[in-house]
Amino acid sequence: MSSLATSKDSMHGVYLTGHGGPEVLEVRDDIPRPTPGPRDVLVRVGAAGVNNTDLNTRLAWYSKGDGEAEDASWSGQPIHFPRIQGADICGEIVAVGSDVSQTRLGERVLIEPCLREHNGQTLESAWYIGAECDGGFAEYTRVAARHALRVESSLSDVELASFPCSYSTAENMLTRAQLAKGERVLITGASGGVGSVAVQLAKARGAHVIAVTSAAKADALRDLGADDIVLRDQPLDEALKGHSVEVVIDLVGGPQWPQLLDILGYKGRYAVAGAIGGEMVELDLRTLYLKDLSFFGCTVLEPEVFPNLVRHIEQGNIKPLVADSFALAEIATAQEVFQQKGHVGKVVLKVRQD
Repeated sequence: MSSLATSKDSMHGVYLTGHGGPEVLEVRDDIPRPTPGPRDVLVRVGAAGVNNTDLNTRLAWYSKGDGEAEDASWSGQPIHFPRIQGADICGEIVAVGSDVSQTRLGERVLIEPCLREHNGQTLESAWYIGAECDGGFAEYTRVAARHALRVESSLSDVELASFPCSYSTAENMLTRAQLAKGERVLITGASGGVGSVAVQLAKARGAHVIAVTSAAKADALRDLGADDIVLRDQPLDEALKGHSVEVVIDLVGGPQWPQLLDILGYKGRYAVAGAIGGEMVELDLRTLYLKDLSFFGCTVLEPEVFPNLVRHIEQGNIKPLVADSFALAEIATAQEVFQQKGHVGKVVLKVRQD
């Protein structure tokens, strides 16, 4: 039962109490309800998606030390517990700060996950909502008004919550790599939340899309717009029959990584935003400099990316991919399903309880 029914000062939500397994996720009804600062809005969360950042932060995967180090967050800063995670947020503005127009009350919004402002201050380096500050795995969250973008859509909260992280990450990678109409792009991890979106967005740009996936998910990727399918265990040069690509969108890394550079043509562009197959890879510098390759590490969103995403949603250019949804209290089960990677699309938590 929502804590809002008993007290306006507390709320239902999930605390991350430390680094570790699902046991560090604590479902509570007495979490203090946030109050917006002068430049903030208070958002009643409708739904919040599950993503790799949540798990990586919980497991201290970002830390290059022992997991207890001071670099265990997305930005390399320490995590302060308890923390409310959740970066994929759809909700409604229910209160505004003194410097924010009252006309924003009642707006349905998506929250930009990559923050450049917090507590009324411009951040020296970007934060990720749900990591350096509290996010959407609770009934309410507060955020700088500039990061809550109004969205006009007939899609449900669950469907809209599938967009922010995966779609903005994919759009950011394509933007950084400057993928153009008619170019060939290979996308690894193409059946995941970011990869499946990258397929759609690359196709919308007029590119020839080559998706790396399993045989079981090949048809689903073709339905999303993939022109060619490469199975995960296939040698890439053999699968592409000696043809090169202009762009690689990589979400996997791992042992196959050197092959990604081998299939890039002269002045090819490589963009990366994940390493689920392994973060340590081997680079032959001769491949890099003799082919004049460009590398793009993609974390902080370019300023135009999230507004472009909202425009794509409102124009119906992209469709939500929701594999499954769970109640907020079922977060441990939802994350377990997410980790199994047996789905195409997003796993979403239903937060609003009425």
